[in-house]
Amino acid sequence: MDGGSSVLSLSMVYASDITCYNQIRMNRATFDRLCGMLDNIGGLWHTRNMLVDEQVTIFLHILAHHVKNRVIQFRFGRLGERISRYFHYVLQAMIRLVPHLFKKPEPVADDSTDERWKWFKGCLGALDWTHIRIRVPVEDQPRYRNRKGEITTNVLGVCSRDRQFVYVLSGWEGSAAVSQVLQSAILKPNGLKVPEGQHYLVDAGFTNGPGFLASYRGQQYHFSEWREARYPTNPKECFNMRHSSARNHNRIIIACCLLHNLIRQDNALDPLENEVDEDTKMADGEPIGIVETSNAWTAFHDRLAADMFNENHHRGRRNRIKLHSLDSKQAFSVDPPSECVLGGECDGTVRERRV
Repeated sequence: MDGGSSVLSLSMVYASDITCYNQIRMNRATFDRLCGMLDNIGGLWHTRNMLVDEQVTIFLHILAHHVKNRVIQFRFGRLGERISRYFHYVLQAMIRLVPHLFKKPEPVADDSTDERWKWFKGCLGALDWTHIRIRVPVEDQPRYRNRKGEITTNVLGVCSRDRQFVYVLSGWEGSAAVSQVLQSAILKPNGLKVPEGQHYLVDAGFTNGPGFLASYRGQQYHFSEWREARYPTNPKECFNMRHSSARNHNRIIIACCLLHNLIRQDNALDPLENEVDEDTKMADGEPIGIVETSNAWTAFHDRLAADMFNENHHRGRRNRIKLHSLDSKQAFSVDPPSECVLGGECDGTVRERRV
């Protein structure tokens, strides 16, 4: 074993939490936990040439900084072939952690008071897709070329309401339609399961049908469009505003989804240590097996939008009445003497002020 390289790797992560985070994007406690899971669950082991700690450090450093093999050779003093081999060892071990690190979603309760989610009873989270650039053989490039002309793979990602990954499907060609990718996900034996009566939020690029509640096409949608204090002018705009608020965080970073979940769990004081080790039961009824619209789902969609708009309209009207009332009458206030403001004694003098 190369002692100098091992010392460099250990100092990179164990010197301090700041150094550890800067190099591999997690603190020392999370790194220790990850190494333990990769050893006990993933089947990663020490070898004569490299400790588990160094294998994992190299793997995380490559992901965190997007550096090439030749750069790692220089930084860690290792042969390129060895770096590539151990990177794939760690990658294989990471895949074995999928059942332990992917989140089991929980639907929004009927009595939820969360302003962001209360309208979406039974909602499990949000679903989105992204394109990731890849390299493929020349003969395969036409299939992987997306509408922007880039060579990509189309990745579907599903997140729970607390921003942890629930399901990820990668590998589809960049030219594939998102509806085709989603249909593939729900038909796979171990794919995405959506129990009857529950749903995910999706954007207007997906079919609005049972299990998948989409935003309205042709209406303002992105949350940034509502930051200038304007009110929605119709139920569809109101629905899109609340829909966007609920799923705005779900731009998928697929390459680090398991590590993302691990770090989020540790930031929440490691909830896995207090979690009961039992499978989440599927709700009664068959899971949704096809994505298509229906009259009943469309009516539910429109009724929900109307209810949102009515509440938002009445709330805005009450606020405007209050402001008008303040502007149309004289207001009196108790102006404390200057010594009150400066911290001295206050005699409670009442002074009239016209506004």
